Amino acid sequence: MIVMKFGGSSVANAERIRHVASIIRAYNDKRPVVVLSAMGDTTDYLLEAAEEAVKGNVDTRRIIDLHNQTQRELGISVDSLVVLQTELTQLLTGIFMIRELTKRTRDYLVSFGERMSVRIMAAYLCSEGIKAKSYDAWDIGILSDSDYTSAELLDDVWQTIPSHLNPYKEGKEEFIPIVTGFIAKDKNGNITTLGRGGSDLTATIIGAAMKAEEIQTWKDVDGIMTTDPRICADARPVPEVTYEEAQELAFFGAQVLHPRSMIPCLRTGTPVRVKNSYNIESPGSIIVARHTAKPNPVCAITSVKQVTLIDIVSTRMLGACGFLAHIFNQFLKWNISIDVIATSEVSVSLTVNSKADLAGLLEDLGRVAEVHAKSEKAIVTIICDAAHSSAILAQGFEALAKEKINVQMISQGASKVNISFITDDKEADRVVQILHSAYFNKKR
Repeated sequence: MIVMKFGGSSVANAERIRHVASIIRAYNDKRPVVVLSAMGDTTDYLLEAAEEAVKGNVDTRRIIDLHNQTQRELGISVDSLVVLQTELTQLLTGIFMIRELTKRTRDYLVSFGERMSVRIMAAYLCSEGIKAKSYDAWDIGILSDSDYTSAELLDDVWQTIPSHLNPYKEGKEEFIPIVTGFIAKDKNGNITTLGRGGSDLTATIIGAAMKAEEIQTWKDVDGIMTTDPRICADARPVPEVTYEEAQELAFFGAQVLHPRSMIPCLRTGTPVRVKNSYNIESPGSIIVARHTAKPNPVCAITSVKQVTLIDIVSTRMLGACGFLAHIFNQFLKWNISIDVIATSEVSVSLTVNSKADLAGLLEDLGRVAEVHAKSEKAIVTIICDAAHSSAILAQGFEALAKEKINVQMISQGASKVNISFITDDKEADRVVQILHSAYFNKKR
């Protein structure tokens, strides 16, 4: 058995659905379980429809037209879609009546995207002679807590998923399961969503619980790349990375699986393969627990823009322990996450997302420290074997010095697989290009 996950852009319209169906057909003998996101921008459309309903206008035309047009172009007619569309209109009418959108109602609302997507795909596969059946996630045992918009899976799923899918894995059930990503139900039967990376998490928990041969996530590049191909045209696929490296890559901006989706795989050692939906013969990149061969010292380079650098210098004799404890308590109080950090006894430099509201935090920090916040910064991260950090840093700094670029902060991650630089936002792409050339285009 394998698990195949396709994101919203992969099923955005009839043409893309036909293409994905051809990929599923090619892997039919592997007994695939297919996990799908909502079609294209459907989730955004649903949330916009909810905002309009709160204002007093119920309008589902954009959502219904997309799915009905897709059916027509595919030459199928899905009766269950009419039921869902009626239910959606009733829900939006309810939102219109009470002029309120709670977190629980929001999760119920956005679930329609995935539920319509899997029904269209299953119907189209059947029309092409491929036996398939659509499932809402809870139909195969995916249960969560009741933390709406950011639910966590229950431990029960390790038993409930196999209880539903073992007959298919063992060949007793013929129909390929087409499963909704991103959504679940709590024990009270309420629909929940799994938050950021939810569809990835759906795929990895199914694969891990079922002890699948591998989990495949399909994208539009030949796997995990040494850097963003839009920044460096000579970026190349990385054949193999570890779960830890993949988590760091995703956290620092690379389009890989969401970091939390790695957790089920860490428990079971189930490999994850990143494949190119436009080049299915390419082996892609595989994510594993440990490298199977000696890796390159540098795996990849990634960047995150629009961050704020905060320099904090103590103005009181708190001592290192008291000073750092106070600093971190303020970030906890204001629920602001730190990305990278460098510390000394009486000073701290760190970065946060520029979208965060920092006014209250900076005011509180200013009571015990001198604080300077600098926006329009970027984090450039080298995913590497930090055991060789001296050589890696020497090589990188030499290349940057030749181009007269000075970095503003350095942080070596506790994970031992990343080194991060802080630079100006406008210099980030250039820094990535210089480092990529230094590490991957060396004269042999």
